[in-house]
Amino acid sequence: MVSRLCKPLKTNSFFLFGARGTGKSTLLKGYFKNSSILKIDLLDDEVFDRYLLEPQFLKKQIQSQSYDWVIIDEVQRIPKLLNTAHQLIEEKKQKFALTGSSSRKLKRGGANLLAGRAFVNSLFPLTSLELKEDFSISQAVNWGTLPKLTELTTPAEFQAYLRSYCLTYIKEEVQAEQLVRNLEPFREFLAVSAQSASKIINYSSISRDVGVEPPTVQTYFQILEETNLGFILPHFHKSIRKSQKSSPKFYFFDNGVQKALEGNLQNEYAIGTSMYGSLFEAFIIQEIYRLNEYFQKDFRLSYFATKNGLEIDLILSKGRKTFLIEIKSSIKIDALEVSKIARASENFGNIAVEPYYLSQDPNSVIIDGVKCMHWSKFIAEFSSF
Repeated sequence: MVSRLCKPLKTNSFFLFGARGTGKSTLLKGYFKNSSILKIDLLDDEVFDRYLLEPQFLKKQIQSQSYDWVIIDEVQRIPKLLNTAHQLIEEKKQKFALTGSSSRKLKRGGANLLAGRAFVNSLFPLTSLELKEDFSISQAVNWGTLPKLTELTTPAEFQAYLRSYCLTYIKEEVQAEQLVRNLEPFREFLAVSAQSASKIINYSSISRDVGVEPPTVQTYFQILEETNLGFILPHFHKSIRKSQKSSPKFYFFDNGVQKALEGNLQNEYAIGTSMYGSLFEAFIIQEIYRLNEYFQKDFRLSYFATKNGLEIDLILSKGRKTFLIEIKSSIKIDALEVSKIARASENFGNIAVEPYYLSQDPNSVIIDGVKCMHWSKFIAEFSSF
């Protein structure tokens, strides 16, 4: 079993949010194997109906028997259970592990989020640090790193699973939870958003392709974020308020899911192709996004582009630290590309920046003040940043 980097504190109740298939239930099963637990799986229709009709049944169970932990899977399906959980935390010091694939229904419904009584954790697809010697950059780029893929061996199996995953998302996450009123435009949006992933979002263009108004497209992107299927990368600015005025980029949480949504699973890209380069960049940004959460680094992630075409793939900023990161899939350091990030770093005025050039070249060198290294070396050192 893969040892996960996400390690919720056992001294306190907690939420564990993550997309379907990221391994939330598996993590908790191993985490509490020596504890007395009550597990409530709200994906089970019979269990769901029981607690939907009588949320207070949970209180009766815990009053009749002592448990170290109560695990409620997919708690967003019955938000009222959080009121009962709140009472039991206060009255009996009961500990809860509450999982969910979406915080949207909880937030929109004004659900009781326990006012800080439960810490919040996120779980993502597997990282290279978790997979260790079993990690394959080719597989991560082309098929993603959802835990189920470690049990499969062939591209045909990968494709079948990822297609099924996306159908399950639409059926169980979007349709069943009624996240959108009209499903057909949203289906079209999923394909268009996957095709334009990692590019600057053009809300007007997407709205024309999908046949809905731009504000609806913005709502659709929010749904993807709130169901943990992706994240927004804003344009860099020293002011958070001003950065929100510029058009952001959007990244899916996993390359395999992105390819499935755009109907592109039949293609397996090789190093040296433009699509491989785009997916490689996406994977590295996903990886850093995940580790920023796991290691609680609290970096703001953004990108930067100038009017004359200079662009920086990723910026990590926190306090006086600002890291500029250019990502290339090439197996050799490209001095011309390095010079571009060196020039781009001049746009930051009096902000002290540290520019990096990440590639698949095993050599570590400094060129024009830019630290060039293999991407895995940067990832290995990230926890110390």
